Amino acid sequence: MRATILRHLAATAIAVGAALSPFAASADSLSDALADAYRNSDLLEQNRYLLRLQDESVAQQVAGLRPVLSFVASSQWDIPADRQTDRLSLVASMLVYDGGGRRLARDAAQETVLATRQGLVNLEQRVLLDAVTAYMQVWRDMQVVQVRESNVRVITQQLRAAEDRFEVGEATRTDVAQAEAQLAQARGALVAAQGALMIDRELFEIAVGRGSNGLSGPGGFPSLPASEDEAVSIARVSHPAILALQHEVRADELSLAAARTDYGPEVNISASTGFDPAPSANGEGSTRLSIELTQPLYAGGRLASAERIALATLHATQAELNYATREVLQGIGNAYAQIRIASASIQASQQQIRASQLAFRGIQEEASLGARTTLDVLDAEQDLLEARIGLIEAQTSLYTASYGLLAAMGLLTVEHLGLDVPEYDPTAYYNAVSGAPIRPISRQGQQLDAVLDRLGRD
Repeated sequence: MRATILRHLAATAIAVGAALSPFAASADSLSDALADAYRNSDLLEQNRYLLRLQDESVAQQVAGLRPVLSFVASSQWDIPADRQTDRLSLVASMLVYDGGGRRLARDAAQETVLATRQGLVNLEQRVLLDAVTAYMQVWRDMQVVQVRESNVRVITQQLRAAEDRFEVGEATRTDVAQAEAQLAQARGALVAAQGALMIDRELFEIAVGRGSNGLSGPGGFPSLPASEDEAVSIARVSHPAILALQHEVRADELSLAAARTDYGPEVNISASTGFDPAPSANGEGSTRLSIELTQPLYAGGRLASAERIALATLHATQAELNYATREVLQGIGNAYAQIRIASASIQASQQQIRASQLAFRGIQEEASLGARTTLDVLDAEQDLLEARIGLIEAQTSLYTASYGLLAAMGLLTVEHLGLDVPEYDPTAYYNAVSGAPIRPISRQGQQLDAVLDRLGRD
């Protein structure tokens, strides 16, 4: 069965291609809509800045491993002696040993950056899938409106024919009333379809970031794996939700290791040099060098609590990873089920359309000979209408499910789809700030300025 899905898609593409002919080739393609959704997404822009916050957390941890140099100006008053002592100093201090805690915290921050990048990719999938859904809904509604407009025209002709036959005594007033009722119902359904189209165009504008310029149709189906097992294998190694949580687990493991180093000693070294600028002091100065070892003996249970918090956080993230993995695999199964259902619905609708067309033409001829009533003709037209709309809805479902399968595999990205849009580089800002540059003096600081200029921000 799984091997036949691609054959179903290929067969369906022929039917879909025929349905696309009423739309202008110069209108929006699905690729155009996806590219603009990526380009215009405020949600993606917001989360790019949140990623930069995580990039800066690495810079903060790197800075914590470096010496700190400070200028200190102090003034001290000895009130009983009525004497003031002033001092200008340069003070340098640096952590030289803490059991590796700060380095572990830096490594955890780097893993958090990698997790946040994958979260951004997952959000990209959501933005693109929303755009696919919005595009296909508008595409569906446009075709439904056309079908219902055609239905109104056909029933209007039936009404006129019933009125003509009534005038010559070949039909009853009931026949005319039935046609009038059916026409009123058809017009109501047309108005509802037009309203649904208006609503979905608004949703399209939200998802894509602009209004639609008419749709040329979704084009060919995306390339899909030959089997569900292959899709599962791809998802396990490429889905951003799984990868993000794997990095979060690693970050939590490093944070736990860092928390355990707090039990050990910490060694700091500091040096200071300064002098008293008062003329009476004759520029007297002094230089000091000190080494300080701190070993926690009792902290009221704070250190043990911090370790337990880190351990509980790690276990919670591991459980979240297991749950997310099951969700991803369920999503793949759901997508394949939807593809199978849509493929079967398309085949059934195509058969129903062929049979309904034959029945409608036959009943029309029989009605012209007086062997069928107006109601029979209207019922046959309604059956044909429902079959056509069923085909449109099934085609829409097949496209949406196909792209949904890509999202479930973690492949609904700008890169995988080959969209014609500049792709955001999540490493550019990180590379500029992860070394904790001293802006704007350092070369790294100048690189950061260049990145911010390219982003249009400063």
